[in-house]
Amino acid sequence: MKIVVIGGTGLIGSRLVHQLRERGHEAVAAAPNTGVNTVSGEGLAEALKGASAVVDVSNSPSWEDAAVLKFFETSTRNLLTHEAAAGVGHHVALSVVGTQRLSASGYFRAKIAQEKLIKESSIPYSIVQATQFFEFLKGLADISLVGDKVHLPPVLFQPMAADDVATLVGSIAIGSPVNGTVEIGGPEQFRIDELVQRRLVHLGDLRQVIADPNALYSGAKISERTLLPGNDARLGETRFETWVNQPTGSIRNAKSQPAA
Repeated sequence: MKIVVIGGTGLIGSRLVHQLRERGHEAVAAAPNTGVNTVSGEGLAEALKGASAVVDVSNSPSWEDAAVLKFFETSTRNLLTHEAAAGVGHHVALSVVGTQRLSASGYFRAKIAQEKLIKESSIPYSIVQATQFFEFLKGLADISLVGDKVHLPPVLFQPMAADDVATLVGSIAIGSPVNGTVEIGGPEQFRIDELVQRRLVHLGDLRQVIADPNALYSGAKISERTLLPGNDARLGETRFETWVNQPTGSIRNAKSQPAA
């Protein structure tokens, strides 16, 4: 089965391509650095020839409100148009748990627009909404600094390992389109401020995390359960302690982002 992974050289995409190939599929890593650009359309027609499914795990290079909206709208329209021409039977997109509850954020308004285009398309689809990744915890601290302290809302979330994201997205990609949304998350719930503090301590980072009820998440005010998946979410297996105690070098931190 030929599966084209848009954003196939990134944090999730590279893992997904590797896992799909291990399962015996023809996985194509499509990204600007491999000659495929979903914004300009460069390389798309050739990459999609003979593809059964396309998995979009790409992200905008800029999170400024207008730029991120333009990226997701342009990229998604181009993808769907070329998929229709190529006869692709399954469009899979990685999105974020809580997206519809975060419309005060420019980033999440862009993700809402992306999901709307997918739902209105003729291409059978599966939207996979994931929780935050363990790999983003340090980056979340980096973008939440107020002075020399990290300010985060004391709310619940259910983060997961990037490897588990790839595994679950891959399972959905090789299955039948659900023509709806699937939520995925980690096996444990934490308070954001407490888990970020634990991660910083583990890294030897001396920054203090402040539980600030007024702190925003990606520019939006959130409540206790805004970021939690529903009871029917598919859960990864990797617990935080297992992930954080992997050998040095096997954990790749990533720049924090609200999405995958």
